[in-house]
Amino acid sequence: MPTQKYLQSILNLFLISISIIACNTNGGSDSPEPETPDGSNLPPVETLEPNTSYSPNFDNQTRANGNKTETAYTVEVFANGLTSPWGMSNLPDGRIIVTEKRGTLRIISLTGTVSNPINGLPTVNSSGQGGLLDVAIDPDFSTTRMIYWTFSQDGGQGTATAVAKGRLSNDEQQIEDAEVIYTALPEFNGTAHYGSRLEWDGEGNLFVSTGERSSASIRGQAQELDAALGKILRISTEGNALESNPFYGESQSLPEIYSYGHRNVQGIAIHPVTGDLWEAELGPRGGDEVNLIIPGNNYGWPVISYGIEYSGSAIGQGITYQEGMEQPIYYWDPVISPSGITFYSGNLISEWENNLFLAALSGQHIARLVIEDNEVVAEERLLVEEGKRFRDVLEGMDGALYAVTDENNASLYRITL
Repeated sequence: MPTQKYLQSILNLFLISISIIACNTNGGSDSPEPETPDGSNLPPVETLEPNTSYSPNFDNQTRANGNKTETAYTVEVFANGLTSPWGMSNLPDGRIIVTEKRGTLRIISLTGTVSNPINGLPTVNSSGQGGLLDVAIDPDFSTTRMIYWTFSQDGGQGTATAVAKGRLSNDEQQIEDAEVIYTALPEFNGTAHYGSRLEWDGEGNLFVSTGERSSASIRGQAQELDAALGKILRISTEGNALESNPFYGESQSLPEIYSYGHRNVQGIAIHPVTGDLWEAELGPRGGDEVNLIIPGNNYGWPVISYGIEYSGSAIGQGITYQEGMEQPIYYWDPVISPSGITFYSGNLISEWENNLFLAALSGQHIARLVIEDNEVVAEERLLVEEGKRFRDVLEGMDGALYAVTDENNASLYRITL
């Protein structure tokens, strides 16, 4: 009979054989390592169920691959104590001027100190979504000291988005000779969807975004060329239309209209390489959009949309495509509620060069979109851990990215190396 020692040897050989088989079938040394996504090829960042069953019109129109910044960066709270800030712009010396919704301008120093309120602005209607909104610094500010801003203005038939300008006094205590240069008519008795971003066109003129004022009773005027609602406009610093605008000289159209069919455009930015104008607009339930703006084109609202009514019903005929109307380059469902946007030049964090950054309100993050050949190829979400509604985002003169929160005691974040 076999000895106990012999049987134990046979058992050991059997166990070794089983171990070798297990290694070869479960990724052992004879099998290739399983592939893992790198920082530029991650699953989409959005994991929640969409509100609709609509399908995108083309690849990467929504839920593009995720991305993760490889450069080590730091996040700090650069300034505190702002009251419902809305817009930001760089001063030539690197300081940042900020609007506060209730009607105040403030300047943030290079060390994060917030100035006293700057006086001399016209009265704003700060009810609902209204107030003192965006701000833009004259490209020749060092000589002119001129500042431009948008606000919700009271009128005889309701409120309207208005554009004003004035000179910042030498002591920076007040705005001198403030005047309204443009009012987006018609007025409407409501306090929502003013749009209201400003952007320079590279030729010394201003792009101005407007909302369609939200209500179903008026939002159809986003499709009408004799109304300034739901539009991107292009005006001079005197408030006049430019002869090169697409509808200039047409008797039934407002000559200041640059594009139309928009819902509530709270973000516009110029691509630093191509010079193209891009925008972001808030959708209803689903259907936030990023669009590449082509002069004279129709962007569809409220005829086409990738969202639905807040009630859950379809918008119009419930269609997402119609001939003659532009498709968004990118959309979100569910929404992130994009407000201010900016392209990043890459002066400090090179891998962000020419990426589009968006301040997300309901999304509570800063969205980073990697764009190649006018297509979004990847998306990343920054500052998620802060749990804040973000209203605007700005590349500072120092190359850092600044993001301001939307709250009564708001903070200005600084992202840098």
